[in-house]
Amino acid sequence: MSNPDYKKIYTDIILRKYPNKMDACKKYLEKHDMSAVDIITLNTMIFGADSKNHKHKSYSISDIKEILDYQFKYNLTNIDLARHFNLSRNTVTKWKKAFVIGALSDQE
Repeated sequence: MSNPDYKKIYTDIILRKYPNKMDACKKYLEKHDMSAVDIITLNTMIFGADSKNHKHKSYSISDIKEILDYQFKYNLTNIDLARHFNLSRNTVTKWKKAFVIGALSDQE
């Protein structure tokens, strides 16, 4: 099963409902491969940050690693990272345990 064409979806939404936001979103729409972080950022730029249902989000391994790299790059706590990406602190902790332990076992 192929992934949705997020570029086309968001381009259509912007052109039909929010044409004034096209310049701000252009950087993300021109990317060849959009990560989950790019999609979340683009969605926030278009619709704003207030969204009620976050229970059914899913992230690929590369997306999780990108989010954890973001935490390391900007020296964020788990709470800060969870707030920034609208995740639960437990999710961040679970990811860190899975990937830090996995990274350590890969080095052995």
